[in-house]
Amino acid sequence: MAMLVPKIMLNSGHEMPLIGMGTAPTAPTLPPIDQLVSIFIDAIEAGYRHFDTAAAYGSEEALGRAVADAIQRGLIESREDVFITSKLWCTETHHDLVLPALKRSLARLGMDYLDLYHIHWPVRMKNGSDQGIKLVNEDVIPFDMKGTWEAMEECHKLGLAKSIGVCNFSCTKLSQLLTHATIPPAVNQVEMHVAWRQEKMLAFCKEKGIHVALRWVYEQGVSVLVKSFNKDRMKENLQILDWELSNEENAKIQEIPQCRGFKGELFVHPDGPYKSPDEFWDGEL
Repeated sequence: MAMLVPKIMLNSGHEMPLIGMGTAPTAPTLPPIDQLVSIFIDAIEAGYRHFDTAAAYGSEEALGRAVADAIQRGLIESREDVFITSKLWCTETHHDLVLPALKRSLARLGMDYLDLYHIHWPVRMKNGSDQGIKLVNEDVIPFDMKGTWEAMEECHKLGLAKSIGVCNFSCTKLSQLLTHATIPPAVNQVEMHVAWRQEKMLAFCKEKGIHVALRWVYEQGVSVLVKSFNKDRMKENLQILDWELSNEENAKIQEIPQCRGFKGELFVHPDGPYKSPDEFWDGEL
């Protein structure tokens, strides 16, 4: 029997399952598309209803095929039974490129709308930079936060994204965004785990009504994205719902030294807008 995952109400008025499956490559490359479709169908059978993909992951087409197949098999009744997130890549954060990028993601997914559309990174690349995960840090130019977010708001107003959000924004960048946003981000998807607890970010997002994205993370009141293409581990990752950490275990977690996993070196260049990881994260390292 599939596990029933609880949901959180976002500030957009839409519900999001608290546990989602990440679809980024777990190795240098993704499995062949037919194998990936089968993996995602296994996840739906296990109880996953929230899937996190991105233009840069290369998994949108397989996920769309899996959802369509799951509907045909009767595993879910309709598209509305799943919560699908995708992300705008750094090469397409120019104002005029946002909507076309979303439409391409929807075409690959074979869907009419996303439940949540994110800005993948607070980064903008020169026109003509290669599409894909591999980037050249000297191509990073100043991020047009206002222009990019205006285009994201347009995606929402057109009904192509029920909720809009950001990824990897510092508290400082979120504050800057909120000064001119007419639609606040519903989610800030960030790195968060026992070795990087994000206590400042968590407090900030709770204050602003923004949701941040195993058991320890769940107990902090945020949603969790797990990433395993192994069928047994998929099921195990859903089993965090029926037990709790003890006070002693939580105390031990508080003693774990803190270190951000991704420092942002990929976006740092002496001649660019971010000259150090500290600048990229606004001192939140």
